[in-house]
Amino acid sequence: MQTISTSEIRLHIRDEGPRDGRVVMFGNSLGTDLRVWDALLPLLPAGLRIIRFDKRGHGLSDATPAPYAMDDLVADAEAVCDGLGLRDITFVGLSIGGLIGQGLAAKRPDLLRALVLMDTAAKIGTADMWQDRIDTINRDGIDALAGPILERWFTPGFRADNPEFALWRNMLNRTTVAGYSGCCAAIAGADLTENTRALHLPVMAMAGDQDGSTSPDLVRATAELCGAEFHLIADAGHIPCVEQPGATAKLLTDFLERTA
Repeated sequence: MQTISTSEIRLHIRDEGPRDGRVVMFGNSLGTDLRVWDALLPLLPAGLRIIRFDKRGHGLSDATPAPYAMDDLVADAEAVCDGLGLRDITFVGLSIGGLIGQGLAAKRPDLLRALVLMDTAAKIGTADMWQDRIDTINRDGIDALAGPILERWFTPGFRADNPEFALWRNMLNRTTVAGYSGCCAAIAGADLTENTRALHLPVMAMAGDQDGSTSPDLVRATAELCGAEFHLIADAGHIPCVEQPGATAKLLTDFLERTA
């Protein structure tokens, strides 16, 4: 088991592939851990150095007291990069992971070669919306909102027919309350519009066509901010790397080849 530690936190990471391979780093969505990429990774080209990490309060990483700021989460990703001596990174960020990627690209342009924004935006929702979610979870637990969250994550067909669906609900419900509510607070306070508008590295954006959390129009608008290409993934909700790993891997592979 691999970890990166700072004076504040111990983060669970997974560092796989050849040490001299092209570095691709993945940032997970709210309520998931680094296993969210499991179906995608075997479909990517051989020879990549794959870096995954659990956000604070998610998976096996420490859960510090809530609330969190987006700067905290960006600093955690930065600590992973510096702790492993990573440079020339292609960062792939899903949902809040995409916010972290945008923040990291703005703060540390020396680290990133390219950025992939998956089902994310420069600003997601409103402060009031996130505060309502925080209040409900702190009062009643994550399971009180699990049904609506999972409806936004996955298409009706996946929820009805895929035996893995129950396991995704388990993953969500086992996220710590501090981690989930803390990250909600970070999203609520994040508006990266101007930072993202100023990015100069290659960026690709993609969205599931049935995403109920960050609509395709919202993701497309963020792509337009920084001149990124945009792709729509058919028959997918908020987590296309789970529902449509083949289509997602093809887009990512093509982007890696073009930014080599």
